[in-house]
This record gives sequence, structure tokens and C-alpha cells, in this order.
Amino acid sequence: MKFTLLSVLCLLSIIPPNLHAQGVPSFTDQIATNLSELPLNCIGQEYPNKTAHIINNKTEAKLTPEELHPAFYGCFDWHSSVHGHWMLVRLLKTRPTLPNREAIIDILNRSFTKSKLLTEVEYFTKYESASNFERTYGWAWLLKLDEELADWDDPLARKWHESLQPLTQYIVKTWKDYLPRQTYPNRTGVHPNTAFAMGFAIDWARAAGDEEFLQKLTEKSKAFYLNDRNTPAYLEPDGSDFFSPSLQVADLMRRILPLEIYTAWLDQFYDERSLANISLSAEVSDIHDFQIVHLVGLSFSKSWCMKQTAAALPLVHPLRRWFTETSERLLSDALPYVFEGNYGGEHWLASFALMALE
Repeated sequence: MKFTLLSVLCLLSIIPPNLHAQGVPSFTDQIATNLSELPLNCIGQEYPNKTAHIINNKTEAKLTPEELHPAFYGCFDWHSSVHGHWMLVRLLKTRPTLPNREAIIDILNRSFTKSKLLTEVEYFTKYESASNFERTYGWAWLLKLDEELADWDDPLARKWHESLQPLTQYIVKTWKDYLPRQTYPNRTGVHPNTAFAMGFAIDWARAAGDEEFLQKLTEKSKAFYLNDRNTPAYLEPDGSDFFSPSLQVADLMRRILPLEIYTAWLDQFYDERSLANISLSAEVSDIHDFQIVHLVGLSFSKSWCMKQTAAALPLVHPLRRWFTETSERLLSDALPYVFEGNYGGEHWLASFALMALE
């Protein structure tokens, strides 16, 4: 459908006020420091741990998380450790005067050693059934981490980036091999979501100048989503979603389509019913439940997708205002939860909050 200013204003009038929000938060150094403490505290915490390792024999059953993944064993699971490292790199780069700067450098120095990262590469080929480990959610965050380091002209960053290269190049090669075999997209609201991962991979390919990878990702994205119409986002979310499947698609397609084509595509992608639904903050009934707390992350990921989608639209497009205002409300609602729960949220939510805040 074609959105008019009147139709969007009518939608705005029916979205209920957010009772948890206290206004759009200013991203201060204090908030940045508080967020950074979460991965600082868990990157070296081995237990509890969800290894996602397929045990093939009794010998493997005795391996500890740190033995399997000496660089990324903490923060409950591999991908959370990876994006916890990304977050610390990002904060160290953008806010160099944080009071815990030395603690951040120390923990990154301990993780980004050549020997530990070579062991991370070896994991994928050493163990039976490990070749698809963390495909493609963890792969995407690894490329996000690599991109962050590559874009930082700093001696420490260059050293860390060099150590990371064997793992980065393995992931890129494996992803290139996988793309032709991926017949269908995964439209879930949790880890296997295809649109999220391909968006991060496209960002990396552009930054790295890998035209072959970029072309393959662009072609596959169009094959999966270019003909999508009237996406049923009125059915979102599922009970433990931390992604909006529809917004991840919208955020992916703005990366690869020219402005005019993207605007026309987006106008057909959503109807008013779906827009109204994705603009609501999810009810988080139990902040201490490891699955229900995913819904806090959902507000963060919706917020960053809406911000980026709004920025990609023409100034006069009605959805530009809609997405901008809604993203701010979702962020304001979710941020207090980051520090109110337990390890189920603390091991990963700070990275999602940083994405939304920036």
C-alpha cells in the first residue's frame, strides 16, 4: 500500500503510551561505562555455559568450554562472547576516556592472541559436525567484530585485527561455500534469522572490499526478499523473539536497493495493521527467565532497524517520522531492563542496547 501522512498520523494516535519509558535517554559516558561492565564481567566467566557443541564421544564430553573456545568461551555462549568483545572494542574506540579503559584493554589483550584464535579456527575442522557451528548468527557477529577493528587506526587494534584474521577468513570462505546451498531464508525471530546475518555480512564485505562476497550476498538477498509483499508482521512476536523478522528484512533491503526502488518496495512490504503491531513494545512478564528476557532485546533490535530504515527514506516519506519516533520509544522502554535482571540478560543485552543507542 502507499502510505500517506494522514494514514501514518492515524496510526500514531492509536499506539498506546509507553508506561516504562522515561524519555529518550542521552547516551552518556556513565551509561557507556555501566554497559561495558556487563561484558567485562562475563567474558572471563566460564559457567553457566551453553556450548552448542555436538558431543561425538566420551573424550569430547570431558572438554570444558574454555578448552573448546579459548578466546570466546565466556558470556554463556560463543556468539554472546563475540559480540561482547565487539562492544568493548566499539566503546574503547569511540569513548577513549572511559574510567575502565585499562580493564577493557587488558581483557581484549587476553582474548586476541594468535594461539587462542588459531584454536578457534581449528574447532571448525577438528570436531565432527562442527563445520556449521554458529551458522550464521555467530558468523555475522564475528564479521562485525572484524569490521570494527579494521576501521580503527590504532596500534592495539591493528595487532588484535591481525590475530583475528585466520578466523575471519575461515568464516568468510565457509559462508561463501554455504550461500549457494542455502535454498530458503530463515524468517525466525531468534538466532538463525537470515536477514540479520546477511545484513552484517554485507556491511563487512563493503568495508573489506570483497566484491565477490558482496555480489553473492546481494543476489541471494534479492532472491529471498525482493518479491515480499504485505508481510504478516501482525503475527509478531513469538514468545522468545529478540528480532522482528520483518524489520530485519527491511533493514537488509535498504542496504542493497537504490532509494527509489527501496521506497517502492517498502510501501508494498507493510500494511497499516502490521506497522501498528511492530510499533508496540513487547510485554516482558519475567525479566529473570532466560527466554522471556529475549523480548527486551527485541525492543532494541526493532529500535536500531527502525532508525536505519528511517535514515534510508526520503525526508518527505511519512514512514521516516513514524520509524524515528517509534524507535526512540522502544529504546526508552527497553534500556532500564538491562540492569534489572540476572545473567540471562546480562550476558548479551548490553551489545543490543549499544546498537540501539548509537
